[in-house]
Amino acid sequence: MLETSAVMRARPSLHRPGFLREIIDTLILIGAIYALVNLATVRFFIDGPSMQPNFHAGEFLVVSRLSYLLGEPEQGDVVVFDAPEARPDDPPLIKRLIGIPGDTVEIRDTQVYVNGEMLSEPYINEPCSQSMCRDDSWELSLNEYFFMGDNRNNSRDSRRFGPVSRAHIVGEALVRYWPPSEWGMVEHFRYPDQ
Repeated sequence: MLETSAVMRARPSLHRPGFLREIIDTLILIGAIYALVNLATVRFFIDGPSMQPNFHAGEFLVVSRLSYLLGEPEQGDVVVFDAPEARPDDPPLIKRLIGIPGDTVEIRDTQVYVNGEMLSEPYINEPCSQSMCRDDSWELSLNEYFFMGDNRNNSRDSRRFGPVSRAHIVGEALVRYWPPSEWGMVEHFRYPDQ
């Protein structure tokens, strides 16, 4: 009996943290996860018809800031950015990426051409009217991107304010989370090789 009690005293006891300590640890973990998610993503509210029929006013999206830290923006991406002409209190815009650095974007007879090839655009709301898609062209230099709304006849985009520099890009739209009936991943159109 004496040997048993000596062995029991020599064995280290496991100290279980108290309930309060577990709550504090859990709250710290939740706070750290929340901070990381907020650094990597932003939430974006659709306000207006410029991206119809694919996005509607009142919808909420998760936008990834990491996508363009780890990779390059690609044609067809749905991107959130600050317009070059924006004041500090202006909300960011959401548009589709049409042209990337080095591209020549043209509008001829209301059709969009990139590097001389007409784009197939099944995602647009309706054909562009002559008054909204006047013949014009833009040569994109290093770090310049050209954006257009899917609702071409009702969108303030690069046709108006010109190319957008990489520094103005916030991130790539990834997930639509509101309303619940529209929940899902944002589809990105990939253009055929030009």
